[in-house]
This record gives sequence, structure tokens and C-alpha cells, in this order.
Amino acid sequence: VQLQASGGGLVQAGGSLRLSCAASGRTVSRYVMGWFRQAPGKEREFVASISWTSNTDYADSVKGRFTISRDNAKNTLYLQMNGLEPEDTAVYYCANGPPYGGTSRNKHIYDYWGQGTQVTVSS
Repeated sequence: VQLQASGGGLVQAGGSLRLSCAASGRTVSRYVMGWFRQAPGKEREFVASISWTSNTDYADSVKGRFTISRDNAKNTLYLQMNGLEPEDTAVYYCANGPPYGGTSRNKHIYDYWGQGTQVTVSS
């Protein structure tokens, strides 16, 4: 299983980015998928999750600004990020969890991770 994350970059506060996570070796529609982020000196934290039935869950800090989605035909996970703030600066990781499961904020249930993509928001 391989997850290839992309789409990060440098953006001004208030701007938008869309992260992509292309999966190979698994059909993402059958699995819990998630996005996490890690800022320097901090623990990796939950951002968003999507279940195999397309239920979604978001961290309070991003709710209303970020949207997680999935294109089953492309086997790709997305994270649309609007209204970016300097506090959103981090390396963002996509993750693949168990099959046929609900959303989860617990990073320990995800068994495959992408390599990370850097998002930097300037003030």
C-alpha cells in the first residue's frame, strides 16, 4: 500500500489549498481515511476523517473551513482547505485505516501513512 500526498505550499492567511492523496494497493472507498498534521515541536494531531460510508468528522479548529472528500474513480483522498490561518502551518499526512469502519480521531488505528506535504501560511 502506498499513499502519495501532494498539494502543499506557501499561502497567505485567508487563502486556500487543496491537498491530494493518491492511493495504490488499496481501494480507498472501502476504508477509513484521515488527514493529520504535525507542527514543529508538537504531536501529530487529527484534522479530518471520512468513513467508508462517507461520514465525515473534523477537528474543532478546522470545522467550517476544511472539507475532506474522496474520488473513488481516482482512488484519491482530498482535503480542501479554505480560510487558512498561520496556526494551520504544519506537515500534513494522509492515512489509511481499517476496512468498513467509521470515522476515527485516533492516529493509532491508521496503519498506512503518506510521506507528508508541507503547508505554510504566512500572516
